[in-house]
Parts: sequence; structure tokens; C-alpha cells
Amino acid sequence: MLISVVVDYLVSIRMPTSTQRIKHKLLLTSLVVNLGLLFYFKYLIFFSETAIGLANVFGAQVDPLVMKIILPLGISFYTFQTISYTVDVYRGLIKPERDFVLYGCYVTFFPQLVAGPVLRAIEVIPQFANRVKFSWLDISTGLRRILYGLFLKVVIADNIAPLVDDGFLMPVDTMSALDVWTLAFLFGFQIYFDFSAYSHIALGSARLMGICFPENFNFPYIATSPKDFWGRWHISLSSWIRDYLYLPLAGIKVHDRSIGGLANATLAGGSSSTKKKYRSLFMTWAIMGLWHGANWTFVLWGIYHSIVIVIYRIVAPVTRGFHDRLKVIGGMVVTLPIMMLAWVPFRAENLNDAVQMWLKVFDPSAYGVLGMRENAYLAAAFVMASIFLTYWVKNKLILIVMGMRRGDILVVAGEVLVFSIMIPLVIIFLRPINQFIYFQF
Repeated sequence: MLISVVVDYLVSIRMPTSTQRIKHKLLLTSLVVNLGLLFYFKYLIFFSETAIGLANVFGAQVDPLVMKIILPLGISFYTFQTISYTVDVYRGLIKPERDFVLYGCYVTFFPQLVAGPVLRAIEVIPQFANRVKFSWLDISTGLRRILYGLFLKVVIADNIAPLVDDGFLMPVDTMSALDVWTLAFLFGFQIYFDFSAYSHIALGSARLMGICFPENFNFPYIATSPKDFWGRWHISLSSWIRDYLYLPLAGIKVHDRSIGGLANATLAGGSSSTKKKYRSLFMTWAIMGLWHGANWTFVLWGIYHSIVIVIYRIVAPVTRGFHDRLKVIGGMVVTLPIMMLAWVPFRAENLNDAVQMWLKVFDPSAYGVLGMRENAYLAAAFVMASIFLTYWVKNKLILIVMGMRRGDILVVAGEVLVFSIMIPLVIIFLRPINQFIYFQF
């Protein structure tokens, strides 16, 4: 990390006074250093093994390499932050930060360092530069977010995890199509609650210190389209991919904030051809999949999403004349299973298992048997119903609370009731069993 921090700091300081040609070279230096370190620690073994495997397929007997490389914690996240900083300085969106300690704080700020959200300099460096005044509102808001995150992690995600682990240990040939659907939904719920829990804890921890992070999740499973989903899921990452990968590849104007996710990509202006946009789309999603892990299952996950988005762009104009309510309900009914099915290669052990599980879904004869324990199916149904109920209640409560003051008795009573339930459950289930899923990325 220290190498990339120093290089990017020196590069950014030099850029404003350099010619355009020198700026290009400085930017290239930053990208080579950052991506080179990421490649060495995260992908060298993967691509070496892939190359050796291909060589063996074509008859060349190559012995496998023995390499032991320890993956630095959070390297994917802070690499993205250092790249975005240098690129933003190059684009003229921000001025270089000359205080090295302040810039170092931006890259190494601990609450989100190991799993996001992916921060941008324009969002946090100005907050670091201004001394924050103590605020009880920051303390209370931060503690509530941390508690909420702990609840999602230890009470919900960690109790779904054993069902997911047991299910994916089953031989694929013994699974039914309903088993595949159930596992896809259960893992979708697990990774959502697990990762959104970390995001809540990160946002809450930062808020305790008076620092506000952008939101990272917004009920993704009530999305009405793939575009809507990626405006709600891991918003900071999908926004980063949009602005520093997809839009530049497609030749379209970029954004400067971690908002909107990939949902805003089609709203940006530009004269890029449709062919170029689709080519950029597939490249972006393949890279985004590989970013999540050095395994071809993640690349398959990315390609799946790119195909889904292309189909959506083709079909979307046909639905414009539908009634709004019909579009919302129909969109949710169609989008939810499509997005859940994407989690199969994300969790599967290998490509063969992922493909075989997908084939089960499209085999009518595979729907007649249930191979898992009954509680797995019940858990999937219960969690799905709870998500919709929570979303509905939250929207209703917002309308009610908007007409009240924060100190009103009903608001206080509601908060006391919620936290009186959550705190004992967190204490009961709090145990060091499962780390956060995104720690591996």
C-alpha cells in the first residue's frame, strides 16, 4: 500500500504543472504501479495456472509453479481508490492534495478499508481537511448504524450461511431444479445481508468521527430491472466501474460521485456507437467479475450480467406503453429470479458445477424432487417475505415520520421498541464464526 500511496501522491503533485504528454506518462506510471501490484498479489498465480493448463492441453508438459503469495487485506478496494484519485486529478475534477498525511488518511481510513464502500477523494478529503465538531447526532446515528449492521450480520447472514454451505456441498447430480433455485436465493440473501451489514458498520464507524460516507445499498431485491438493480447494489463499486472503466471505454462523459451505480451509465451523453457500447459493456463486466476473484466462475458471473443487460436494453422499449403499476410488479417478478440466478457461479466451486446447476433450472424433468432439508426452503421464503415487508413498512414509516418532529413520543417509542429487540438478539448470536464475505475480495 505504501508504494502506491507514495507514487500516486508524487504523480498527482506533478500533474498540474506538466504538459499533456507528461500528464499521460504520469497517469500511465500510476496505473502500472497500482495495477501491477494488484496483478502480482491477486492474479499472478491464477493466470500462471491457466497458462500452464492451456500448455498441457496442447501437448506441452509444463510442471506447475509453486508460489506462495499472501493477498494483502483490502488491496482491491484501496487500489481502486488510489486509481480514482490520480485519474480525477488528471481529468481536472479535483486539485491534488499536497498534504501527504491528509492524502494518506483518505487511502487508509480504516472503517471501509477492507470491504468498501469504494470512496472518492472529492467525497472525503474535504471532510478530513475541516476539523469536525463533536456532535451527539453523529454519535447516535453512528451507533444505530453499527448496531443495525451487527444485526444483519450475526442474526441474519450468519444463520443463513450453514444452509448455503450444506446446499453447495451436495453433489450437483443429486440436486433438483428447486434446490438450485433455493440455493441461489439463499446465497443471494446471505451475501446481501453480509455485505450490507459491513457497509452499515463502516458508515456508522465513520459517522462516529463525523465523516459521512455515500450509501452503498438500497433494497436491491425490489429492483424492477437489471439497470435498477445495479443502481441499488454495491453502489460505490458499480459507480466506480461506470466512471473509470465502462464510460471511458465507450467514449462517454464521466461522473465524479459514487451515486447511481451502473444505472446512470445510459444517462450520460456521448456519441459512442451501439457496437462500441456493447463491446465496452462485455469487457467491463468480464473485468468486474475478475475483480471479485481470481476464478473463471467470477468471469462467468460478469458475462451473465452483461448478457442480461443487453437483453434488457433490447426489450425495455417494448414495455414503455405498459401501465406504471404493471411495469413495477412485472419488473420485480422478472428481475428478481434473473438476478438471483446470477449468484450460482459466484458461489459455485467451479465452472462445471455452475453450468450444471444452471442446466437443471431449464430442465422440466428436474423439478420433481426436493433434495434439501425443509428448513432451507422455508428460510428462503421467509427471508424474501421479510424483505418486501421491511421495504413496505419503511416507506410507510417515512411518510408518517416526515409529519412529526424527532422528539415526538411515537418516534421515540418506535426506536426503543426496535432496538430493544435488536440488542438482545445481537448479544445472543454474536460469536466469531464467519468473517465477512467481501474480505476475500
